[in-house]
Amino acid sequence: MNSVRSSEGEALLIGGASQGQAAGLLASPALLRLLSIVLFAAIWEVAGRVPVSFAFPTFSDTAVAFFGLVADGSLPKAYVSTLQPLVLGVVLSALLGVGIGTLCGLSRAGEWLLVPVFIVLQAAPVAAFIPLVTFVYGIGLTAKTLAVMILALPVIVLNTYKAVRNVNGSLLLMCRSFLGTRRQEITRIVLPDASPVIFAGLRLGVAAGFVGVVLAELLITPTGIGDLITFHRSRADYAEMYATIASIIALSTLTLVALQWLETRVFRPEKRGR
Repeated sequence: MNSVRSSEGEALLIGGASQGQAAGLLASPALLRLLSIVLFAAIWEVAGRVPVSFAFPTFSDTAVAFFGLVADGSLPKAYVSTLQPLVLGVVLSALLGVGIGTLCGLSRAGEWLLVPVFIVLQAAPVAAFIPLVTFVYGIGLTAKTLAVMILALPVIVLNTYKAVRNVNGSLLLMCRSFLGTRRQEITRIVLPDASPVIFAGLRLGVAAGFVGVVLAELLITPTGIGDLITFHRSRADYAEMYATIASIIALSTLTLVALQWLETRVFRPEKRGR
């Protein structure tokens, strides 16, 4: 009897352990993300086969079209053109945004003069500014870079401003009690303490930059990704059009995931920007 009970107990323990491992596996973030992608692809495939519209291709057709665009070189060539204003606009927005936001957070005059401007820019419909930018700067790289900056800069400035304004006051008092200079207060207290939220603002600025570059290529002049979307739409090559759109969404998503991973590795858990 004792041996039977011990065997039953061992079986229960093994069963409980296996159930716990299965539950832990199902709760894994990577597995859940993979399942969400598979579910999305399945729904897309079904919606394309119904079909919900004659212009809505299946997921499999879109995937084939994507590999075709990569194989013939049209998609990589388009990204060479698209990434130029995107990278330039995001870098300039990061440099100017952190500087202006820090100034607004440290100076009441800067706050009163500049913050309302960026609040209006963030709330305004960006598509309305693009014709004005085109009228002044033409249809070249400068206009597209400014379109990216119009979207990315307000996000970075306002996040930096809030981060600097809400720095831990006790740290500032400690710096002043040790007779720290204004420069030391900014470089050793303000910016390090505000850096998690500033980085989160940069991440949001990159996301806004992707939106800005696509708008610029669709509204200013069709080059790069915008050219591929417009060209295949005019030819009713809907699988290629959707493949191009999906590629820019995937690139922006992977970029933001990489930035979020970097954020979680660099900053302390309690100081990560949300």
